[in-house]
Amino acid sequence: KVYRKDDDATHLPMFHQVEGIYVDEDVNFGQLKDLIYKIIYSLFGDDVKLRFRPSYFPFTEPSAEVDIGYSLENGKIVIGEGDKWLEVLGCGMVHPNVLKNVKVDTKKYQGYAFGIGIDRLAMLKYGINDLRAFFETDYRWISHFGFDPLDVPTNYRGLSK
Repeated sequence: KVYRKDDDATHLPMFHQVEGIYVDEDVNFGQLKDLIYKIIYSLFGDDVKLRFRPSYFPFTEPSAEVDIGYSLENGKIVIGEGDKWLEVLGCGMVHPNVLKNVKVDTKKYQGYAFGIGIDRLAMLKYGINDLRAFFETDYRWISHFGFDPLDVPTNYRGLSK
């Protein structure tokens, strides 16, 4: 879980994030971009419009935010072409100081990293307009997506259905 000071239809103060890091010899930003394209295309199809914007993250340099194109049709988010952009992840080359702090030789090794909000991806994948709906415990909304709100997951079996 990650916490921040945002609360609107596309941001929450608490969200779940998956992070990836790859460190090796001869790692470059082009490889990172290739991986991001593969991730986004596998989730949303090869026709999705995608852009990288320069950004700032304290542990990567250079850093970028990745946006995908979308439009609103009948009040629903439609991923692909469109006149609107929505940020889906942050990424960048691992800052040399991060590698030095874990005793990695920065003359030989470099790395890239990315972070993706799982909540945001689910929102986009299933056409949910407002992230806050995930946490409102509306039985009809939860049932619509095939979950039973009374089925509590456990460590040993997950959800029973």
